[in-house]
Amino acid sequence: MILTISHKTTYRFDPPLKRGMQQLRLVPLSGPLQSVTRWALHVTGGRQECRYADHHGNAVSLVSLDDEAREVTILSEGEVEVTDRAGVFGMVRGPAPLWYYARETPLTKAGPRTNAVVRRIAALDAPDLERLHALSAEILAEVAYEPGVSTTATTVEEAFALGRGVCQDHTHIFLAAARRLGYPARYVSGYLMMNDRIIQEASHAWAEAWLPELGWVGFDISNRISPDARYVRLACGLDYVEAAPIHGLTRGDVNESIDVTVQVQQ
Repeated sequence: MILTISHKTTYRFDPPLKRGMQQLRLVPLSGPLQSVTRWALHVTGGRQECRYADHHGNAVSLVSLDDEAREVTILSEGEVEVTDRAGVFGMVRGPAPLWYYARETPLTKAGPRTNAVVRRIAALDAPDLERLHALSAEILAEVAYEPGVSTTATTVEEAFALGRGVCQDHTHIFLAAARRLGYPARYVSGYLMMNDRIIQEASHAWAEAWLPELGWVGFDISNRISPDARYVRLACGLDYVEAAPIHGLTRGDVNESIDVTVQVQQ
């Protein structure tokens, strides 16, 4: 399947921004499940200073924002051909070793509620793949999908307490539990072509776990499936912080508003 994607983010500052930097992970790479046929990244109100690969192999652009900027727009767009392999990314090793993906982070720190789920899944007499699909279903049963109740700083135990969350929360809980079960696991940011709309308000996120017999395998907990030909991956990391499409710093006391529009279509 060939997907065209447009991801536009507009920042508005009042009073004007004194100084700012942004780290962008908005350029997808060709790999086992996708081939990038064309892609462009445009910045208005700033300039790209450099590009590099981070310790996960993600493509990163460092952008400086114009002094005294009132508005900054970042447009990332292109075309990707995607192959459906039931979410199996495969035996692909990146710069970071597998043990790195067993580490907890502040966002994925397991607590009592996570450990209770881990104990239930650990008791299952099932192959690794079935066990992780069962974990995915258990998380969605415990934490219903509902936008607007959590933030990018919500931890796994806070999401359990809320009983609601979004794809980021589901992914973080999966990572915390999978790592406690002994599986290296990582966060994946990217895009999903939805069946009922073209325009979306955000990008998407899912998890990948390493299985000895398959390598990296994807799990979209929020949609109860493994990624298929409707998914385009941008970046991966230990959690949202390491794989966020945009991460920025600003200087000065300013009010900031953000508008995001994502379009994904065949």
